[in-house]
Amino acid sequence: MRIAVPDFVSSTHIALIAAKELGLFADEGQEVDIVHIPLMQGLESLRDGTVDFCSGAAHAPVMIFPDWRGVKLVAALMQGTHWMLVMRSGLAKRGEIEAVKGRRIATDRGPDLVFKYLLRQSGIDIERDQVEIGPLATDDPNMSFGVAAARALADGRVDGLWANALGCELATQLGAGSVIIDPRRGDGPIGAGNYSFAALATTESNIERNPDRIEAVIRAIVRAQSIIRSEPQRAAEVVRRFFPPVEAELMGRILERDADFYRPSVPASAIDGMNRFATAVGLLSFPVPYDQVVATHLQHLWSK
Repeated sequence: MRIAVPDFVSSTHIALIAAKELGLFADEGQEVDIVHIPLMQGLESLRDGTVDFCSGAAHAPVMIFPDWRGVKLVAALMQGTHWMLVMRSGLAKRGEIEAVKGRRIATDRGPDLVFKYLLRQSGIDIERDQVEIGPLATDDPNMSFGVAAARALADGRVDGLWANALGCELATQLGAGSVIIDPRRGDGPIGAGNYSFAALATTESNIERNPDRIEAVIRAIVRAQSIIRSEPQRAAEVVRRFFPPVEAELMGRILERDADFYRPSVPASAIDGMNRFATAVGLLSFPVPYDQVVATHLQHLWSK
């Protein structure tokens, strides 16, 4: 089985890496390769059958599978909108999202849709308020976006970043900025914590062809998430070889702080919130039912 992940140097996909490194996939009788593929290419590979799963933002599959036709989410990798806004030190205090006005904020494709929607829901007009939002140019295409954005903030090339927990932690560790909005912890407009979440997707045809193998992969991930919650330092240690030294050191702190977010369930409230976001930004034609998004017959595995 092949699982596409858009970023190895990230706290978002740790459950997959831990399941591989701790031998949990092997315990379930599965040989699993985790391959680094940018998100949109990963979803195209999922559609074309060259990978079996794609890990990433839960809303992303509809960019390739219109209105969730032919694809399902099989488990959450993390609960809640998993990006945060960090602004350069001294620009704002926690919750002061107005600080983005007239500033340049680094973000990546996919997360940028969520960020722009969050700003609109906060009463900020991106054009009127002259908020410059965009990706970063980098000489290293394999560098984590969050890490690159943190270093760009430290170098003064941007005023803020909308990125994953590792990028934001690095930015604060470097003394470059502070967290202004963390939707998972209630910051931002009402419902911002449910705009998206990290999830694992596969095709309906893959579920039909390989039901036992799909279930085995999910069981291994659920076990890995349980280890992250109960032994975050153990999980941090096994993934160290994938991270540069500074980022590796930060992982233990991040996993301890965010351990409770590593749960596999996909609540109806999460899909309702994501549907509202996806419909508002034009990714969905209409809010689709829960069972069209989630492989509901696999829900029993989330509590194993």
